[in-house]
Parts: sequence; structure tokens; C-alpha cells
Amino acid sequence: MSNAEKARKLAHQYIITDGHVDLPYRLKVNNFRLEKEYLGIPISTDEGDFDYKRAKEGGLDAPFMSIYIPSSYEDNGAKLLADSLIEMVEGIAMAHPDKFAISSSPREVRENFRKGIISLPMGMENGAPVEGNLENLAYFRKKGISYITLTHAKDNHICDSSYDTTRTWNGLSPFGREVVQEMNRIGIMVDISHVSDSSFYQVIRLTSKPVIASHSSCRVFTPGFERNMNDDMIKKLAENGGVIQINFGSSFLDGEVQSQNDQNREALSKILLEKGLDWRDDKAKPIIEKFRKDHPTLYSDVKKVADHIDHVVKVAGIDFVGLGSDFDGVGDSLPTGLKDVGDYPNLLEELLSRGYSDLELEKICSGNVLRVWEEVQRGTGKM
Repeated sequence: MSNAEKARKLAHQYIITDGHVDLPYRLKVNNFRLEKEYLGIPISTDEGDFDYKRAKEGGLDAPFMSIYIPSSYEDNGAKLLADSLIEMVEGIAMAHPDKFAISSSPREVRENFRKGIISLPMGMENGAPVEGNLENLAYFRKKGISYITLTHAKDNHICDSSYDTTRTWNGLSPFGREVVQEMNRIGIMVDISHVSDSSFYQVIRLTSKPVIASHSSCRVFTPGFERNMNDDMIKKLAENGGVIQINFGSSFLDGEVQSQNDQNREALSKILLEKGLDWRDDKAKPIIEKFRKDHPTLYSDVKKVADHIDHVVKVAGIDFVGLGSDFDGVGDSLPTGLKDVGDYPNLLEELLSRGYSDLELEKICSGNVLRVWEEVQRGTGKM
């Protein structure tokens, strides 16, 4: 049996979890509605990175649906937006009970896997909907939220963001410390993707349960990109028992690719500026098209994703790495060989070629994340 054949077999033999798929917000932007004529959108479509057909082809069993809350909602309707996105995911599952099911525990994921149904666990990207009220954590837990990414692109009332240089709290806010402890108590995974380095270290010192990075990669390949994790953070995460789930976006995978794309963008902007044109001007279109033809966008590839997995294994061990693609969330930046949810076997094939065992692949596919999820829920009555 070739590695390609074995990879496809294992992709369907093992549960595959993905820590972060931005389907709900993509559907919201596209004005998704749950009338009958729209119900086919999550099943088979040429749009986006996720649908049922491609997920089944790729062996994806438990994509965490991202309940994404833009930073602009920090003081403006965050909880209402979160509720609407959760209801959308619930609506998809109710409309297609033979294909999807809401899942809020590893036990439910395993049961659905045995039935051939794709689980739809949910993680809330940005803690803004907590809105300063600890009782909202239990509210969202009851609605099926299994992890919360503490912040997003801006500092919020919980902690500082890796993308924001304001450093409002120099880590966690006083309320943010209460949030972490309450999440531990009621069984919601703490997600440290997007947080500043100071926030990460404070979470690690404070938490009594393992934490996750639902969609982050290794900073060694992207120097200066704080959104990724450095080696010391990866080691600390492993000591905590947590998992880093590798983001597939090219800008997360390869700093050189991102640098060249940035240089091309700046060069094109300079050309348009010299001609007195705006990007949206009709006269700019042929200039933009020619430039992009001569300077095509660069992408990382599936081998680089495997490099990140290799690096985590080298730094911390096989028990602390998983998959967090950011499908539907990183736009046109996905690597060659991992363009949508049908492509997971390509990554398994690459890992097989590097000597990973079947057991190690199972840990990467889901075993590590399910272990953390179970540990976080242990003692809370939800397993």
C-alpha cells in the first residue's frame, strides 16, 4: 500500500478534529438563511473551504465551528452576535440530522463518528460576548461553547491581543483572571491563540487545567510574528498538558513567503500612486492584473505544515500538537496541498513519508485534543 493510499485510509479510520473553521461567519457575511432553498450551502458548494461533501472526502469528523466576534463588537452587541451564530450552527445541524450534530463533549464526538455523522463542536473566537459578566460563561457553556479564545485583534476587557501594541493590561485584566478560573471550573477550554505573550504566560501560571492554542503555528518560522508561539511558550504549553493546533495560513507558516507577498503589494501600491490611481479605479484594473500575472501570489505548502508539526514534536513531544487550519478564516492564503477540508489526507501522506507511526498520526488527528478536552471537562458533569 502506498503512503497516499494509507493516508486516505487512516483519514477515515481515525477521528480528525480541526480546532478552527470559520464557516459560521462566512455564511453570515453571505447572508445565509435557513429557508429551504439555502439548505444546500453547507452540503456541497464551490464557495469557501468547508462543506459536507469535501469534509467527508477528507475524513474531517469534528471541525470546531468558530463563533467569531470581530473586535469592533467589544462594546457593541457581542453577545447578540454570538447567539445568532450559535443559532445558525444549530440550524444547520437540525436541518441535516443525518449529516451533522452539535457536539459539546468528546463522548458525543466519538458517538457521532461511529454513526458516520460530522460533529459540530463550537469555540467562541473572542471573549467579548462575556461582556464583563461571569454568569455569561455558564450561559455559553450551556449553549454548547467548548472553548473561548480570550481575545482577537484588539485588547478587550479580558486580556491583551498579540496584534495590539496598546498593552492595556500588560497581560490579563483583573476580570480576565476571574474568567480563566471560572472557565476551568465549569469546563470550557481556555484558548490562547491571539493573546499577547504576557497574557499567555499569565494564563499558564493561573490555570488549573490544560489550555489550547486552537489555531496558531510556530514563531521560529515567522520571526517577529507574535500571533505564533515561540519555543519557550510551546514548552510551557506542553508542561501544562495543552495542545498547539497548527494554523494552515501561509502567513502563519512561512515568514519569507509573507515578506515577498508584502513587498509585491507595496510595489504595486507605489505604481498605482505614481499614476494617481486608486485600487478601485477602472483604469487601475489592467495594471493590477498585469502586475499580478508577472508577480503571482506566493503560497506555502503542505510540507511546511509538516515542518511545524515536526518542530513542535522536537521541542515538546508528540502529545502536544494538533490541527487548527483556520479554513474560511485566512482567505486566499492556504498552502498548496491544503486548500480545503478535502485535503487532510495530503498532510497525513507527508507525515507518513517522514516516518510518523499510525499511533502518532492518531494523536495529531484528534487524540491530543480529545485528551485536553476531557481533562478540562472532568468533574464538571460533561464528558
